[in-house]
Amino acid sequence: QVQLVESGGGLVQAGGSLRLSCAASGRTFTPFTMAWFRQAPGKEREFVAAIRWNSGIAYYADSVKGRFFTSRDNAANTVYLQMNSPQPEDTAVYYCAGGTYYSQRYYDQTKYSYWGQGTQVTVSS
Repeated sequence: QVQLVESGGGLVQAGGSLRLSCAASGRTFTPFTMAWFRQAPGKEREFVAAIRWNSGIAYYADSVKGRFFTSRDNAANTVYLQMNSPQPEDTAVYYCAGGTYYSQRYYDQTKYSYWGQGTQVTVSS
């Protein structure tokens, strides 16, 4: 059983910074890709960022490009989302997800088998 546990969410002022963490535990877990998605109230869950576990190549949604950065610590089985200059529209529940096979559709949530429980991020103006 693999568990993904997010942490680091909370209240942040617009223009500040926040770092989310997602730690994998349980049986040996070697993902191909780890990703971050978010869901705002009344909206569909959407892709935020993804990172290839071995190469470290990262991908971002246009809405966060240049502000958010994802990274991973392979030894710690942990992925991070550094949120710089967040804005009120970034308010959402953030989820990390793990995919165990290669897919070009890194933005497609159906490609991920493992999900965390989510962590709330609220950005005040």
